[in-house]
Amino acid sequence: MNTEPIIILAITGVVVVAALIARKVYQHFRATFVIMESFSGLLYRHGKFVDQLSPGRHVRWGGGWSVTQVDLRQRQAAVTGQELLSADNVGIKISAAVTYQITDAHRAVHSVQDFNIHLHNAVQLALRSEIGALAVETLLEQRNEISSRITVRVAAAMEPVGILVTSAEVRDVMFPGELRKAFTEVLRAQKEAQATLERARGESASLRNLANAARMLENNPALMNLRLLQTLGAGANTYVMGVPAGFVSVGKAAPAADQQPET
Repeated sequence: MNTEPIIILAITGVVVVAALIARKVYQHFRATFVIMESFSGLLYRHGKFVDQLSPGRHVRWGGGWSVTQVDLRQRQAAVTGQELLSADNVGIKISAAVTYQITDAHRAVHSVQDFNIHLHNAVQLALRSEIGALAVETLLEQRNEISSRITVRVAAAMEPVGILVTSAEVRDVMFPGELRKAFTEVLRAQKEAQATLERARGESASLRNLANAARMLENNPALMNLRLLQTLGAGANTYVMGVPAGFVSVGKAAPAADQQPET
């Protein structure tokens, strides 16, 4: 009996099985990671941080690998409805908007439990420190300066966490209903006073102009005649008016045709 074909078939089967096993082992001990653009990959092995991966394709051998991708793009966060007490004991609600960017993914993820909560708390503390030291009128007048100081405070608090804060702006300032009504009345009174002042200035200017014109006519009566002629020439309407004495020179009347001069 010729056993050679059986042996060849058996060897072929063993090779195929070995290849499949090798492929499985290769796939099991070879890990491939693709880090997207604008992201940073935190590489772990068996739960322990190993390396920080840049965008691109990365291969690691062995088992137990895992990657966490962290978005490095600029973000915005809203801090809304913060109830604060001003220096003059007025309760107000303030909302703020923060623009930030993760610059160190390792520190942002590992230095605090949740960097979003850490950022929110930093903004709250900065708002309380700044608003609590100012009266309401000062707060309304210095919103831009307050936003700048809050930005400095929050940036200093988030820098150790690996987060760059570019701006922290005060967006909305909400007052109680009674205080809003009082502000509205004050504003209305200010606007009415400004309107009254402007009307008085206009009337004063008009009276000064009339007084100057009267003095000019008094010093030079011929101006009245010129002004009258200008008015008549400019309009197409019919005017009925009295003519001042001396405006028209009246000559001596011509003799009638049937009258003969005395000899």
